[in-house]
Amino acid sequence: MKKRVLIVEDEDKLRRILELQLLDSGFEPVKAASAEEALPLIDRADLIITDLKLPGMTGLEMLQLVRRQDSHVPVIVMTAFGTVENAVDAMKAGAVDFLLKPFSLDHLTTVVNKALEIRSLRDENRQLKEELGRKYHWDNIVGRSTPMQQIFATIMRVAPSRATVLLAGESGVGKDLIARAIHHHSPRKDRPFVKINCTALPENLMESELFGYEKGAFTGANTSKPGKFEQADTGTVMLDEIGDVPASVQVKLLRVLQEREFERLGSNKTMHIDVRVIAATNKDLRAALEDGTFREDLYYRLNVVPIEIPSLRERREDIPYLARHFVEKLGPETGNRVQDITDAAIERLTQYSWPGNVRELENVIERSMVMASGERLDAADIRLDMNLRQRHSTTEFGLPDGMSLDEYESALIKNALKQADGNKSQTARLLGLTRNALRYRLTQMGIES
Repeated sequence: MKKRVLIVEDEDKLRRILELQLLDSGFEPVKAASAEEALPLIDRADLIITDLKLPGMTGLEMLQLVRRQDSHVPVIVMTAFGTVENAVDAMKAGAVDFLLKPFSLDHLTTVVNKALEIRSLRDENRQLKEELGRKYHWDNIVGRSTPMQQIFATIMRVAPSRATVLLAGESGVGKDLIARAIHHHSPRKDRPFVKINCTALPENLMESELFGYEKGAFTGANTSKPGKFEQADTGTVMLDEIGDVPASVQVKLLRVLQEREFERLGSNKTMHIDVRVIAATNKDLRAALEDGTFREDLYYRLNVVPIEIPSLRERREDIPYLARHFVEKLGPETGNRVQDITDAAIERLTQYSWPGNVRELENVIERSMVMASGERLDAADIRLDMNLRQRHSTTEFGLPDGMSLDEYESALIKNALKQADGNKSQTARLLGLTRNALRYRLTQMGIES
């Protein structure tokens, strides 16, 4: 469709020349001899070209009125040489460009095309933000179980504030999704959201990545570079796997949380920032406090609003809703062959232990959809990762061949410890034991230390 350009010009001859040029350039021109005549036409225009000097309401007053109405239509102003200051005022009021009379008709076409391109980019950016808002709306975060509803209630209360949030839970439970939802429901939703994976940053580079560095701060620092916290200024920082931050960096993080200030590496200049911090961990930070690997003062600064996200095993009633959600979500990505999932397939999914939680469930659904031959996922189509279960062949009594009960129990505990990266609280949850019961068994095995 042709873009409609509204021309607001009181001089008949110039108005006609602009109309003909825009017609030749493939646009649909609409004319008005005054601002009052133009106002009813604004809502149907893709772009406005207006003279600043008009009878009655001026072009600047019309521009200010358009912006007060929250209209996103771009406005180009025309002005004579002696009124350049007025053109500057118009730019401050929201005009996208100005044409200094006299101007060439080719220049007019260039300026119009540029303004429409900018509008297209802004519309696309606005649409993406609206889609993000819908994506992270509570209705799109699947969780009908009581524990998840309690979490949603907590998040709705904390999102409007700037309080620091500590998300805890196993890998794959959806900590990233919850963190982004908090950001997109906060007053900072239009500001940056910067995720920092603390595990992925080598210890010797973590400080420079978080806080930036000045030119010459170290070998290879040929230019100055802002850090992640600077990039997130006025927005939100998510510190993922906060339990893996080394002690030297913990001190600097504490200062950011307390004073909202830091220095770049190699600089004495103190920088002040306004960021909201959301930390996430799959480790038991209280155990890290006992071990002396995590600072107590930093823990309390992070633990202002703690949110424990339950594993999928602890909210199995959500599995049917999650499964159907992923079938609908992944349909376009897998060719739209699979349209539904049967109750038998959901029953099989519900009986599985889900060590990888929601992330593993999504992967299983995607793999099953890709390999399925029909339009509905049935129980036989569900492709679970059974490798761990198939490592040992079991006897009729349920024990692996050649192993005693004590040996099998020790193997289970060691395997769970490995899955939990040595985290005793998480290991206890995996095994369905209390922390004290696990400690007793570890002591019996001689590996408590």
